[in-house]
Amino acid sequence: MVTIAGNGMGAYDFTNLELNFCDYDKIICDQNFTENGRTILKLKFKDAKEYILENYEKENILYVVTGSPLFFSAGTLIAKRLPRDQVKMINNTSSKTYLLEKVFVSETDVSVVSIHGRTAIDLTEFMNKKYTFVVCDKNSISRLQEAIEFYKVGNINTTIGYKLGYEDEIIEEVNLFDFDDKKFDLEQPFVLLLQRNFEHKKNVCDDLEFETERGMITKKYKRHLSLQNLDLEPNQLLWDIGAGSGSCGIEAYKRYKVKTIFFEKNETRVEFIKANLTAHHVSDCKLYVGEAQEIYPTLEQNPQRIFVGGGGEKVIDTLPYLYERLDVNGIMLINAITLKHLSQMISVLNEAKIEYDTHSISLTTYKGKLNLVEPERQLFQLKIYKKNKEEEV
Repeated sequence: MVTIAGNGMGAYDFTNLELNFCDYDKIICDQNFTENGRTILKLKFKDAKEYILENYEKENILYVVTGSPLFFSAGTLIAKRLPRDQVKMINNTSSKTYLLEKVFVSETDVSVVSIHGRTAIDLTEFMNKKYTFVVCDKNSISRLQEAIEFYKVGNINTTIGYKLGYEDEIIEEVNLFDFDDKKFDLEQPFVLLLQRNFEHKKNVCDDLEFETERGMITKKYKRHLSLQNLDLEPNQLLWDIGAGSGSCGIEAYKRYKVKTIFFEKNETRVEFIKANLTAHHVSDCKLYVGEAQEIYPTLEQNPQRIFVGGGGEKVIDTLPYLYERLDVNGIMLINAITLKHLSQMISVLNEAKIEYDTHSISLTTYKGKLNLVEPERQLFQLKIYKKNKEEEV
């Protein structure tokens, strides 16, 4: 039998647990706990999980986790591996509940992300509600600063909950944009509560909502088709190459919550992209300035989606390299508005023996009472699926 109990807020000890420890054959806790004893095992999560799964039928085990076992806890992961009649949960106060009670914020107004021991931010939750509660480690401040690179200072307020439950706890507002890392020892436990001071704009944008250089925007209906053909899913990494105004990558973030990397070499367009990222409050994106083909090799993480909206002949020549960088089961979508570029793309892909599907769309609009025809430029799209080696064979 396994009992999973939270130690609540404060020091890493058992003082908040009203249990008879003599009832247990083994007491397992993290290595940070200060408690010692003959029956106490201080184990890393992997070792704790292995011990519990091997011995839950033979021993009466108490597994003590920090805070609440129902809030981002290792205990919950282990409980799911055990028969229900062999596990018991004893809850305790989580850092989230503790801090929200202190600052008088309702849990219904709060979304939660954890970047403790990880770098990925769940964009479906980040800045989704009025407040975002962030579970942190020593690297989280710098990671969050990257994620809000294109925010204005007044867009958010930040409250730190430092050493919650300790005698010297601190709960106060801090400046996340210019954080004073000398005031806090980030090796100590802390959490952050971010308050969003802006309203999200609608997910499907009109062209006028983007600052742009004339002709350097993918029109609304073409954006819709492009994003639809990319088959985007939340938290995927999207490379937007030849980003122009950034409209495709920005709307991809707003509609699908993907992390976008923008590539643009024209300095005037770069300034438009920056302004649009700020205006649309885009989180956790990167903007690279220069020749895209020179930047790709410097990036370690492979994308799950690639959108080639521009970049010219040099980018077209690198399509085989982009295909190699694309994750297995990923999708690359290439837009062409001239027959010259379309011909070059097909030639490059055929030579590299990369399979693709071809789509084309055209739209004619009318002004007045259908008496003035205004044709739009035709758009060609090549859609590529990255298969694993077995499927290619």
